[in-house]
Amino acid sequence: MAAQRILVVEDEPRIANLVCDNLEDEGYRVVLATDGAAALRAARQGGNDLILLDVMLPELDGFEVCRRLRSEGVNTPILLVTARDLPPDRVEGLMAGGDDYLIKPFHLDELLARVHALLRRSGWSEPKSVTRVNIGECWIDFDRAEAQDIHGEMVALNAKEIGILKLLFEAHGSVVQRGDIIAEVWGDEADPTPRTVDNFVVRLRKRFEPDLTNPRYLITARGIGYRLRLDED
Repeated sequence: MAAQRILVVEDEPRIANLVCDNLEDEGYRVVLATDGAAALRAARQGGNDLILLDVMLPELDGFEVCRRLRSEGVNTPILLVTARDLPPDRVEGLMAGGDDYLIKPFHLDELLARVHALLRRSGWSEPKSVTRVNIGECWIDFDRAEAQDIHGEMVALNAKEIGILKLLFEAHGSVVQRGDIIAEVWGDEADPTPRTVDNFVVRLRKRFEPDLTNPRYLITARGIGYRLRLDED
């Protein structure tokens, strides 16, 4: 399964390197453009799941890039990033076609959370019509709620285990926050906590990970949540 691709448009090398490195660490594929003209070319080529667009670019600024892409029918989600934090600037960015707005300086956790939320909200992570998937040498059957574990044994999975695995699978390799897991899998049930999610992931790792000290498939995004890595990633 191919990882989601993010076009990062940033002209400051330090910020560009920091953002790209962290996105790649989260399992995304990253393409970098350092000015507005390069951003237009990369966006028009397609294949991007999200555009992370700095506003203060040389010559052609991010607002104009956003306006042109929207006028050409490019509907890829756009997260605008800028130090311009006055309300009129935010309004201009949203009116230009931006989907969200992040103010510099920003915390990396917030950036990653906004990226994840945009990808999920915009339908770029819609479930595939797949009932059975492989995880390394193991497999999971979502419809039958059963799996073959790392020891080659057939095991029944409970509703929470299936719910977590399906949610991670449907995220196509992107990180799912613990809060989203609780909301989707536990719903209105009383008192689940992020620690509850962690305990379920530990249990799933015991079923599918060959090395619990170095998880290969159920990957932790520290302080945020989890993602599912398949062999095709």
